[in-house]
Amino acid sequence: MTLLTTWPESGPDTVVRRTSDPAEIAAALKPLGVRYEQWPVRADVPADAGGEAVFAAYGPEIDRLSAEEGFTTVDVLGLHPGDDPEYPVRAEAAREKFLQEHTHDDDDEVRFFVSGSGVFYLHVDGEVHAVLCERGDLLGVPRGTTHWFDMGTRPSFTAIRFFHQEDGWIGNFTGSAIASLFPDHDTLTAGYERDGAAG
Repeated sequence: MTLLTTWPESGPDTVVRRTSDPAEIAAALKPLGVRYEQWPVRADVPADAGGEAVFAAYGPEIDRLSAEEGFTTVDVLGLHPGDDPEYPVRAEAAREKFLQEHTHDDDDEVRFFVSGSGVFYLHVDGEVHAVLCERGDLLGVPRGTTHWFDMGTRPSFTAIRFFHQEDGWIGNFTGSAIASLFPDHDTLTAGYERDGAAG
């Protein structure tokens, strides 16, 4: 259900672009310096697979991208409902943190979705581009790009993260409430499933 939706930064009343075509998504994001590509889905990798299984399954793709982009640190982050009694607290805290608009000074934000989904919102040149990513999608947001991320009210995903710096994720929060103006992960996902991507 990969989907790109673009609105004016003033709000979601007017849709500038809406497409689920991977080639169109890549072409629309390229002028922003955003990398979008799809990797083969390894159907034998469980949705909640740990790092060892993920690295074994996607080793060639990880090695290729790391060599191309000079990444020095790669890890696997997973968040799934289940038997973990701490899941509700951890999920709410993680969602709240990433929902705040921010930038990164020293590193790109590059994620590959092994399972599940998430939405990256890119706030660039007077527009907001919401990229709903799912299993098989890789998105690379360049350092300095204003953005936020929503994993939904009940997060369930596993992602490979790529870093140039060992410090990992360091965000500079803008203090803007713009994220509250636009449809969240759950709304976009529900709308896509109900209406399809046409339009």
